[in-house]
Amino acid sequence: MRDAFFEALAELARHDERVWALTGDLGINLFDPIEQAAPGRVLNVGIAEQNLVGVAAGLAYAGRLPFAYSIAPFVTSRPHDQVRVDVAMANAPVTLVGVGGGLAYGYLGPTHHAIEDLGIMRALPNMTVLAPADPAEVRRATRAAFAADGPVYLRLGKNGEPDVLPGDASFVLGRATRLRDGDDVTLVSTGAILGHVVAAADLLAARGVAATVLHYGTLKPFDAEAVVAAAARTGAVVTVEEHSIIGGLGSATAEALAEAGAGAPVRRVGVPDAFVSAVGSQEHLLAHLGLDADGIVATTLALLRERRPTRSLR
Repeated sequence: MRDAFFEALAELARHDERVWALTGDLGINLFDPIEQAAPGRVLNVGIAEQNLVGVAAGLAYAGRLPFAYSIAPFVTSRPHDQVRVDVAMANAPVTLVGVGGGLAYGYLGPTHHAIEDLGIMRALPNMTVLAPADPAEVRRATRAAFAADGPVYLRLGKNGEPDVLPGDASFVLGRATRLRDGDDVTLVSTGAILGHVVAAADLLAARGVAATVLHYGTLKPFDAEAVVAAAARTGAVVTVEEHSIIGGLGSATAEALAEAGAGAPVRRVGVPDAFVSAVGSQEHLLAHLGLDADGIVATTLALLRERRPTRSLR
């Protein structure tokens, strides 16, 4: 994902002199292609994330289109006052890019885990929130952020994520992508966890459970219509996110269903209301928290047994 972002940003900078790239002393070598494409339009402000956001806001006020890049908690939590006042309140066209979303920096512990970033950014007025699923969608999301009117938070994984979405998939702000159609349950996800969700849908199919799979590359604005329609058909919804179950995708989904009077039960698969003190790889932590394919299947089957206790589920 990270490499896909830099490739897309270098291409944008090459063709539009308004594009600037900023970093908080992170991934310095990754900016070389942008510096080559747009000499003088790469700034390293050092380990000073409040300054990173402030400088990006100043560039935006001067008619530029800055992309400010750092580890996800360091570009959302640490400079939150600057994001809120200088960017969101001003409706400034700043794209904040958070790398290592979720538990990607598993070994570095809870200071580097991004488990509340989507909720923080989603709550800010004027802020668009993007969480693409794979490298190809990162390229499309980067171009969408460039074209957006106002501030954007773009959440990335790290690197090495597999391609999950169809090669010809479109990216439309505020639209969910439906990958599977099924009548038994709706699986809803956002971000790089999609690969685990698709794997879970395959495991469920082997047990005779047909799942609709919805992916939200845009978390805000939220496509309420898509999940309400899916819930009406399947009667049960499981949300999956590499994020706290509070404030992110699960909350957005529950709000949409409640406001529509959909009446479908919802189970939120994500990080519980606690910091993750366990240490290990991202895959280890996902399994530990029940966020891998097996954990998603277990939660889904438990929900379906509660709803249809007489049905035999293998």
